[in-house]
Amino acid sequence: MTPSTRISLIGAPTDIGASARGASMGPEALRVAGLAQALSAHGLEVFDRGNLVGPSNPWLTASEGYRHLDQVVTWNQAVHDAVLTELELGHLPVMLGGDHCLAMGSISAVARFCRGKARKLRVLWLDAHADFNTSAITPSGNLHGMPVACLCGHGPTALTTLAGEVPAISPKSLRQIGIRSVDEGEKRLVQSQGLEVYDMRYIDEMGMRHAMELALATLDANTHLHVSFDVDFLDPDIAPGVATTVRGGPTYREAQLCMEMIADSGRLASLDVVELNPAFDIRNRTAEVAVDLIESLFGKSTLMRQRS
Repeated sequence: MTPSTRISLIGAPTDIGASARGASMGPEALRVAGLAQALSAHGLEVFDRGNLVGPSNPWLTASEGYRHLDQVVTWNQAVHDAVLTELELGHLPVMLGGDHCLAMGSISAVARFCRGKARKLRVLWLDAHADFNTSAITPSGNLHGMPVACLCGHGPTALTTLAGEVPAISPKSLRQIGIRSVDEGEKRLVQSQGLEVYDMRYIDEMGMRHAMELALATLDANTHLHVSFDVDFLDPDIAPGVATTVRGGPTYREAQLCMEMIADSGRLASLDVVELNPAFDIRNRTAEVAVDLIESLFGKSTLMRQRS
């Protein structure tokens, strides 16, 4: 399986699952920061598919443990269909969020595609948060705190069945990197599911290089690598433009190393970029950092390097 050089940008402008308004402006901020032009400069053929359309954010309180469940389902179905279409065209889809609840749609599409092609799937979840809440333990009902749980089969039927099979992914296919904020009930569920988590203590003690070597271990030519990049993965000193900042995240160089090692694997086949919130940003600085890191995901480096 050779990674595609045809990149499709899919905007999903909603903050329907989030704790604050503003992530709906994320796709446009990434475009303003020059994402398409940056990728084109690396010899990639970029197709900007524009923005998906979905329900507006009614800003309601939680009902039975979920906020905006019906609207979240509609948005994720739209993301699922758009991502699956691009995969079937042989393109590499880049879903521009929007909040992280949208990863339920994108990763469900990837899982469905991989199942049809008899390919293995590896998901790298770059995030400050584990996102493994359920309606029973969530402190807020915000669905951007539940996508990993839903993908692993713990959630409402309308979301857990998006991939056509439950669970959409096995916890064994997931690697979480940069985690440093996990709710109390969530901690127990993460442990019981056996998730492979390289939290910030692990990265502090062992280094980003070692964490990424383990996260990328055993990839082969039949593995589809999906990266779900929540911008709050980054330390807020370099990426203030998110609503859910958590101090003590990866530095700029640690984040660059993470992205460069993913690029070196040669396996990247789909990508989410989520939770960029221009309402909290400073002169689009976070969007520019995100574009810089995405360039590294697609092979930008200081020197010419051989892939492993």
